[in-house]
Amino acid sequence: MSTTTVPNAIDTVFAALKAKGETALIPFMTMGDPNLETSVALVQAAEAAGAHMIELGVPYSDPLADGPVIQRASERALKNRIGLRDCMAVASTARSRGVKMPFILFTYYNPALQLGLDNFFSLLREHGFSGVIIPDLPLEEDAEARAIAEASGIHLIPLVAPTSEARVERIAAQAKGFVYCVSSLGVTGVRSTFHDGIDSFLATVRKAASVPICVGFGISSREHAERFAGQCDGVIVGSAIVRKVEEALPLLTSTNETEREQGILNVQAFIADLKPRK
Repeated sequence: MSTTTVPNAIDTVFAALKAKGETALIPFMTMGDPNLETSVALVQAAEAAGAHMIELGVPYSDPLADGPVIQRASERALKNRIGLRDCMAVASTARSRGVKMPFILFTYYNPALQLGLDNFFSLLREHGFSGVIIPDLPLEEDAEARAIAEASGIHLIPLVAPTSEARVERIAAQAKGFVYCVSSLGVTGVRSTFHDGIDSFLATVRKAASVPICVGFGISSREHAERFAGQCDGVIVGSAIVRKVEEALPLLTSTNETEREQGILNVQAFIADLKPRK
């Protein structure tokens, strides 16, 4: 059955936020860190904190785009043999517990290729995902995945880093869901400053894109979120949240239920404080 007439939840959320003049808050979390049940609880906490959609990160042994914080989270998850299907199942479980926000899978290309692209996108749809980000799948090689994604009703969301205006235009022209703008050169991670020219770069992407633009890589505080709120439709926060999970590990892995709940609340409070207030 064709999915072309069914609105994608990402589009619906951005349209609603635009009408209210609000900026989307999009957390990233590594699934399976420290375990799958905690990941489900953290997804629930993120929505309770005010997140509008969420990236569920698949732990990977060679995460080329990720800095040390997310690399450590992947290592912890991989010790528990967390795989791609496990991460997808977190979305289904969270949805069954009342989570409404759109899910976006963040995975490198090899795990998807091992499943087979048709099967991969079929599973994404089955588990209720609205989008997918594959950071090591370049524009020149994404035609097959993009076609299957569109047929499945899943947005294949591109990353764009500061580059030539012509390349920005090519990437933005084919974007679905939103354009993920890389705010800092290099891998993901918490930063205090952003590269020179970030504002003109975002203006170039905005001009070229017909979909919302979101900024990530280095966004780690409400001040950062507010700094970009006027230029972008959404802010993506990854390493800062994953680091907060890491700090809460003694609580999150405690055998004491009250301590585990406190660990979840600590992460929830951090996410809530990231929301732009202007």
